[in-house]
Amino acid sequence: MHMKDKMHMICTHNLVKDYVNGPIVTKVLHGINFCVEKGELVAVTGPSGSGKSTLLYQLGLIDNPTSGEVKIEGRNVSGLNDREKQEYRLNELGFVFQDYALVPELSAAENVMVPMIMKGYSKAKAYGLAKEHLILMGLGDRLKNLPSQLSGGEQQRVSVARAVAHEPKILFADEPTASLDSTMSTQVMEVLVNLNKKEGQTIVLVTHEMEYAQLADRIVILRDGHIVDDGNGKDGKGFKLSRKDLE
Repeated sequence: MHMKDKMHMICTHNLVKDYVNGPIVTKVLHGINFCVEKGELVAVTGPSGSGKSTLLYQLGLIDNPTSGEVKIEGRNVSGLNDREKQEYRLNELGFVFQDYALVPELSAAENVMVPMIMKGYSKAKAYGLAKEHLILMGLGDRLKNLPSQLSGGEQQRVSVARAVAHEPKILFADEPTASLDSTMSTQVMEVLVNLNKKEGQTIVLVTHEMEYAQLADRIVILRDGHIVDDGNGKDGKGFKLSRKDLE
């Protein structure tokens, strides 16, 4: 994709997040400004407590910023009310978390179908899309398996299928490999990279793992609630991540 064909999928403007507990104010994000292009895979990384997941929760409308704006395709979505944000999340965004969040009593296909049924899809359409995306994840022979009958890597790939089956504008992945061993982590990251490169899925990935951050188009490094670098990841044009940046 040529630069002139790109558009900002998501942008923040002076994004601030404070947590207040009685007289104690904890400042987590300090005026964050950055954009993600359509079709880009961006890794957000940094040391523990730097504000990575908090930033993702603001971008994904899971939490409300103290001040500042989040815009998706030019629309100020941070200005929506709670019900509008809930509908926007359901219809336009996809989420993958480190704990899979699968319903244990439902099969892999049924877990993927749930958000689509909530959106009003027919069961036939939801099942067709669930099957299609589970095959894409390499799980075509696991459609009827319960989560307890799947490995951790397989469960996480089910959660990725669930997150993208309705073709969201943006996929947010918060430490998706944190609960997995290296082999399963590699499988999940391959799925995310393929979604980005082959399907054009815009992805914001939060990770503390250097090897996975460097698979991204661009690495955004947070430290103490500030962006300290917003360069390119694997192509050598910008910042090269080192272990000291995560300490």
